[in-house]
Amino acid sequence: MATQFPESLIKPGCGYCFVPLGFEFTFAFQPIVDMQACEIFGYEALVRGPQAESAYSILSRINDENRYAFDQACRVKAIHLASELGLDKVLSINFLPNAVYEPAHCIRSTLAAARETGFPIEKLMFEITESEFVYDRAHLTNIFKHYEKQGFITALDDFGAGHAGLNMLASFIPKILKIDMELVRDIDTDSVKQIIVEGLIGMCAKLGITVLAEGIETEAEMLYFRQQGVKLMQGYYFAKPGFECLPGYDFSVQSI
Repeated sequence: MATQFPESLIKPGCGYCFVPLGFEFTFAFQPIVDMQACEIFGYEALVRGPQAESAYSILSRINDENRYAFDQACRVKAIHLASELGLDKVLSINFLPNAVYEPAHCIRSTLAAARETGFPIEKLMFEITESEFVYDRAHLTNIFKHYEKQGFITALDDFGAGHAGLNMLASFIPKILKIDMELVRDIDTDSVKQIIVEGLIGMCAKLGITVLAEGIETEAEMLYFRQQGVKLMQGYYFAKPGFECLPGYDFSVQSI
């Protein structure tokens, strides 16, 4: 299933957005669970090499010359592969904020892929990682606002581990905020992390932001967040990323 950017989606005038990458990639999919509804909320598409090589093996090949092309190719490839796998939940796609120079233009291939596959726009979620330095926060805010107008779900990833933090939230309110795994790790026994996270959960509640706890690896971590009213969770405790497949989760093992 590992393919490069479909030539059929290259539009006249795209120019350097579609320079040849020179390598292939594909995706693994990790479930995001809704512990309140006891169902899969969606899947995050995580880049992998064509033989299941690590994300680093692909991301280390990204540079200023192919960044735009790679970002566009990721969106289209993720949508096509998810559609082939029969995904009918939310599809979460990471995007590179510094690779979007004009939101309306750069979203065309995404919309075309959604139309071609019949994938619902409202089930596409775009994650911006807070750990990547954003040179122009106003530009990022413009991207997010444009995406929401299109009907996409917006999410801020790795919150608590990045460059902008609360300043990012002051500029734009995403639909979903993903708490970084370093704050999640051992939170059931770490009182300092509990104070920080509980304050963050309360702030998000007032701002109308849905919290997602990522990187959960133990039952104790899961139980802590469930007790705090956090319904969306993700991590190895539920399932490891499935290479070109959609792993499930048995909710019956939990005493809800």
